[in-house]
Amino acid sequence: MNTVQVPPSPDAEHPWMHQPIGLAPLLRAATAGQDLTQLGALLLDHVRQHDDPYALLDLSLVLQMKYQKESALAVQQQALQMTRHFRLRRAGTLPCALKVLVLKAPGDLMANTPLECLLENADVQIDVLYADARPLANTALPEHDVIFVAACASDESADVLAQISSMVSGTACRVLNRPEHVMKTMRDTAYATLGAAHGICMARTVRLSREQVGQAVSGALNLPEVLKNDYPFIIRPLGSHAGTGLEKICDEQALGSYLENSEAKEFYMAPFIDYSSADGLFRKYRIVMIDGKPFVCHMGISKDWMVHYPYAEMMAHANRREEEAGMMASFDAEFAERHRDALRHVAELTGLDYVGFDCAEANDGRLLIFEIATGMVVHDMDDPELFPYKVPQIRRIAHAFEQMLRRAAPRSQFKPNPTAVEAW
Repeated sequence: MNTVQVPPSPDAEHPWMHQPIGLAPLLRAATAGQDLTQLGALLLDHVRQHDDPYALLDLSLVLQMKYQKESALAVQQQALQMTRHFRLRRAGTLPCALKVLVLKAPGDLMANTPLECLLENADVQIDVLYADARPLANTALPEHDVIFVAACASDESADVLAQISSMVSGTACRVLNRPEHVMKTMRDTAYATLGAAHGICMARTVRLSREQVGQAVSGALNLPEVLKNDYPFIIRPLGSHAGTGLEKICDEQALGSYLENSEAKEFYMAPFIDYSSADGLFRKYRIVMIDGKPFVCHMGISKDWMVHYPYAEMMAHANRREEEAGMMASFDAEFAERHRDALRHVAELTGLDYVGFDCAEANDGRLLIFEIATGMVVHDMDDPELFPYKVPQIRRIAHAFEQMLRRAAPRSQFKPNPTAVEAW
């Protein structure tokens, strides 16, 4: 197993300067089960000797991979106090590389679109500028040909997205995933955007305080109409991801027990929709829309309603992997065609150039959307021996993402190369 190495510095005048490793290699190492402890120690030793924001940024990522979120965010803030501008990629082979400016929010791995995974093999220059509610001292943006807003929608990022909106107001270049559209993906606002669209099924999500949930348990407060007398429903803490704290509630006793075991101050609640297939299994898909075109990222098949990917069932059952491979091969002609109107509505109503969503097929044939977000992880880091069909599919998605950036750039040398995908 290859371990992550600290690359040599390209700066001859400052040989101590850390060359960023970045999200994609570190995520790949963590996914493969590598212990990043030694790398973290090397980075920590480096930042004790040098004021190097790039090393701090990588150290923050390593700490996140090791589930030390509080320490990771503290280290990230140290880096951002030194600079908010990072050049994460210097393009090497093109004489005049496409310059992509990425606008991010401070936070954990879910705070921003992880586009480093999509652009890992792209020959583009990537500059990242972190924004927060504070105005930048220097209002001039780094040189760029296209801007991509990576900051995702959340309560914490609302002010950041407002600041980004102000920052990009003077640029003459194309801005992808404009901030006002990103905010449409909040769990309790996504339904207002997509819930009534033809071909789409969504459970209306409501937001309740801990006090309101407690009053509902005691009978002092009726649940909102969308939840009343409609057990089961699902509940999750505000701001949670990847199924953390997500449960199906079947009665008031279960709701009271859930509340006792949670420290969250606010929750999202929504009716549970049974999306099991005729064979009793649950099939969940992750799809991304790139410039209005849908791409499937994975398909999870499970006996349980809460489907994570990858997981033991997909690894244990070859027939489920075969079904996923077949679904990917036929996606454009079958799934995408069946849900053509719904997929078009997702792109048009959100107004987003790039967005992902987890979904299933409802029993009535509609596209059942569970969650929509710009920060969903898309990667090819699963075991290639078990999932050989995933690498070419994810590379196809990555190519489409890069070509979207090139189409958005003003100069002719950045226009899409229809044969470039063959070089992967």
